[in-house]
Amino acid sequence: MLFQIKSYLKFLWNSKNEHAVHSPFVFSLLTKCFYDKKTKPEYAILKKYRKSLLENKNFIEVTDFGAGSKVFKSNRRQISKIAQTAGISVKRAELLFRVTRYFQPETILEIGTSLGLATSALALGNPKAKVTTIEGCPNTANVAQNQLNQLNCKNVENVISEFQSFLISENLNSKIYNLIYFDGNHSKKATLAYFELLLSTTDNDSVWIFDDIHWSEEMEEAWRIIKDHPKVKVTIDTFQWGFVFFRREQQKEHFIIRA
Repeated sequence: MLFQIKSYLKFLWNSKNEHAVHSPFVFSLLTKCFYDKKTKPEYAILKKYRKSLLENKNFIEVTDFGAGSKVFKSNRRQISKIAQTAGISVKRAELLFRVTRYFQPETILEIGTSLGLATSALALGNPKAKVTTIEGCPNTANVAQNQLNQLNCKNVENVISEFQSFLISENLNSKIYNLIYFDGNHSKKATLAYFELLLSTTDNDSVWIFDDIHWSEEMEEAWRIIKDHPKVKVTIDTFQWGFVFFRREQQKEHFIIRA
């Protein structure tokens, strides 16, 4: 916790808003998407999805393949508590929806479904997109599947698999993912492994979003390595998330933005 507080204070000191951004691409993204304050009809759907989970007092046995939880001490967890503490926040769900609507990706990959709060934002952001979401824990995935069915999200394919196993088994060289949301394993080794495995799926307009880039010292190190990769041209650090763009026509730039 102390590490994250120090990281956040450093972020606040270095962060800017749109007025300090001279990249037309990033300026447009900030003003038309990040800072869009208009209410959307889909926000009510996202809040209803969250409310349903917060009211679910059932317990499930969670299989955790990632870096573990800083909140839960047991694998037997109440669904409402998972939604409250581990799920994406209202603000972040709305931003993820806006980002998806802004870029209109046709193919979306989510690494780490959890209860499907972020999945619903991705699916609603572009109902015509094919959303593939991967979850290693069968019980958690089943809860998400039931919730998404109630929301009538027909553009979502739920895959129950360990992330590495799925990525290795897929023929990634023949795939293009326009948007990838990484929210599965908050460790340096796993994050960099997913990064390398999925590089072949990018095109010039691909958008990658890494969750919890300041989760730990090793996650910050993973973020630094990703930023330095020669194929990465533009990054945006919003503290919670790290955005990665591969736009070949742009010079390499890194932004720290309050969002």
